[in-house]
Amino acid sequence: MKLTLLYLSILTVCITNVFAQQNSGIKGTVTNNNARPVEAATIGIKNTALGTITNTDGKFEFNKLKPGHYTLHVSAVGYFPQEKQITVPTGTTDVVDFILKENASHLNEVGITGRRQKYKVDQSSQSLRLNEPLLQVPQNIQVVTSQILADQQVISMSDGLIRNVSGAVRLEHWGDLYTNITMRGSQIQAFRNGFNVVGSYWGPLTEDMSFVDHIEFVKGPAGFLLSNGDPSGLYNVVTKKPTGQPKGEVSFTTGSFNLNRATLDLDGKLSKDGKLLYRFDLSAQNKGSFRPNEFNDRYAIAPVISYQIDDKTKLTAEYVYQRAHMSDVGSYYVFSPKGYAVLPRDFTQTPAGLPPTNINDHSVTLNLQHQLADNWKLTAQAARYNYSQLGTSMWADTVFADGRYVRNAGIWEAESSMSLAQVFINGKVTTGSIVHKLLGGIDMADKKYVADYAQTKSLDTKAAPFNPYEEALPTLNNPSNGYPTFNRSLNLEARAAAGYGLINSNYSSLYVQDELGFFDNRVRLTLAGRYTTLKMSDFNTPEQANHFTPRVGLSVSIDDKTSVYGLHDQTFLPQAGKVSVGKLQPLTGTNTEFGIKKDWADGRWNTTLSVYQILRDNELTADPNAAPNSGLSIIFGQKKSQGIEFDLRGEVLPGLNLTANYALTDSKVNKVNPGVTGFTVGQIVPGYSKHVANAWLSYKILNGGLKGTGVSLGGMYLAGRQTDTWSVGLEGLPDYFKMDGGLFWEDAKVRITANAFNLLDKYTYSGSYYSYLNAYYWQADAPRNYRLSIAYRF
Repeated sequence: MKLTLLYLSILTVCITNVFAQQNSGIKGTVTNNNARPVEAATIGIKNTALGTITNTDGKFEFNKLKPGHYTLHVSAVGYFPQEKQITVPTGTTDVVDFILKENASHLNEVGITGRRQKYKVDQSSQSLRLNEPLLQVPQNIQVVTSQILADQQVISMSDGLIRNVSGAVRLEHWGDLYTNITMRGSQIQAFRNGFNVVGSYWGPLTEDMSFVDHIEFVKGPAGFLLSNGDPSGLYNVVTKKPTGQPKGEVSFTTGSFNLNRATLDLDGKLSKDGKLLYRFDLSAQNKGSFRPNEFNDRYAIAPVISYQIDDKTKLTAEYVYQRAHMSDVGSYYVFSPKGYAVLPRDFTQTPAGLPPTNINDHSVTLNLQHQLADNWKLTAQAARYNYSQLGTSMWADTVFADGRYVRNAGIWEAESSMSLAQVFINGKVTTGSIVHKLLGGIDMADKKYVADYAQTKSLDTKAAPFNPYEEALPTLNNPSNGYPTFNRSLNLEARAAAGYGLINSNYSSLYVQDELGFFDNRVRLTLAGRYTTLKMSDFNTPEQANHFTPRVGLSVSIDDKTSVYGLHDQTFLPQAGKVSVGKLQPLTGTNTEFGIKKDWADGRWNTTLSVYQILRDNELTADPNAAPNSGLSIIFGQKKSQGIEFDLRGEVLPGLNLTANYALTDSKVNKVNPGVTGFTVGQIVPGYSKHVANAWLSYKILNGGLKGTGVSLGGMYLAGRQTDTWSVGLEGLPDYFKMDGGLFWEDAKVRITANAFNLLDKYTYSGSYYSYLNAYYWQADAPRNYRLSIAYRF
């Protein structure tokens, strides 16, 4: 920590001499006829490469301008563009405000086609609390936009979305049930609209993309959002909100394995004055699989209403309901002592007679925003999440040397409830020549997860095991020990308590941040801290802790399109469980990171390059010498993850959009606590890929008779893949490569998209080796498959 502060201090001193000069500037506010701020309006200075967008308050700012005459051009979706000329004297910042008039006749064409060409955004969502451009944030934050989701035909969070972010992998697929993303060496936290919605290791239910606007990936700890979590980072799913622009879209997707899916997105006004707005999203799908007896049928309903109480106050109410009806959640696993992928890709161990898994996921969110003054804004939001699941999960009891094994089905009945609340204030004050961007807030949560997963039954007997090598597979749907029946005479909580299925957490935290801007905000020093009180219980073991986590960051603008940054951030997480070795104590994580961000070609595309080191101390880790269902853990020593990440996204040439990334990750044992056996310093930590490279290119013809026609091509490459367990198998995971591509055509109202996935039809998979079974297990990806989507906008 002291060394990092010294580095940052030296960097600050060195930079100050560069920017210690008198600069001119322009700032202002863009509003509409109703005096409401226009967010994401584009402001450009004609005959220059300078441009920016307005923030959520409609404000914009240009710094470090030469004295002279300038012409500002402002445009926004659904409004007539506007220009103003201004003369800027030496050493002053002039104020220029714009009032835009609505242009309803061009709303659909501009609002949809313009929005759909964006692979790059410049501002984070309000739920990240950062009231500044991403270029100025001293942290690596990547945003996957709605246009990328549409081009790649992503239909859920677990449907190939991670290819758009450096270093993100899913070594344990969990089908289309849970997302479970690993990044920077461990599993990252799941957020929705700024709330941490993780109730257990497995959840939450992966979001359907019908109600999702975009997803923000925050690399490393994010003290402005959370201090009690994994130091590797988080993803924040931002749901669709009313825009006040009357429009809609209906789409239908069909594809391989009996995929049929329909969505509806409506956006508009409920009152003539535009104060009462709505958004309504609906989806329904039937989805089969390349494996027999496997399916995942879902639907989602997501209405949102917002009301502009007055010029300064807006209230938004949102409800999301997701329903999943799917096959056994372990249906994608295959076991064999002979190695990975020794059975056909479409092989399954799942019999048709197992009952389906049914999931109901509800959430209600209220969000209140109030403009306290010109530079002060209050945001308060509260949410209630409820989740229920009833089904089974398959595994293996015993695997014989000849490849036959005994299948096991365990009950998985679970309920989860979360009450979440946040209040935070964004402000701005000036003391002399220093500008302070202030953020302060309170976060509270009460989470309870109750699950019965202790009741299990062997489907087969050891005398008549399941034989995966029989041609007709007569034992697949006729298990020798019959199908399970589970005892549900006791209520769920009583069964969960007896089977170590209670996971509770309750926390409250206070957060304060001051970003100090020096030399016309060219140098930005972030000083922040969060104090958290947390109580939790897992495996009937309670644990509590109070902890302070500091955050220090420095971001320097080399020019209007380039910034460099350094960051030192911390996190902690109380841990609970049955410990076989060591003393139970909180996990602590420290991230040190440096990077450079740059906008290219007038801001049409950007790049981010970052290097980092994360230290995890005293992490609760599954005991490698015990069976995975024993629940036994050890208190580890220290793990060190370090790496390099590179991301590129945006329109690199007219009509050519690209997202590309590469990550080098190295995660090893750095220290081993006394008494811990089976681990050595320098040993590779499981659960990541050393090299991850992705790309997705989309080119659209902009003129001529083929205008609107386009082609897409993408690839994913993983090398140095580590298994998901500490067990050392005889065979490692091979390198992974998958290529996708397709064609599309669109105009102002219609878009047709056809993609082929796994073009080379490779047998790709992930898996691990379990020493207690003396067997490998793997999950295969789908063979070459196709999707066709037709969307109509109105």
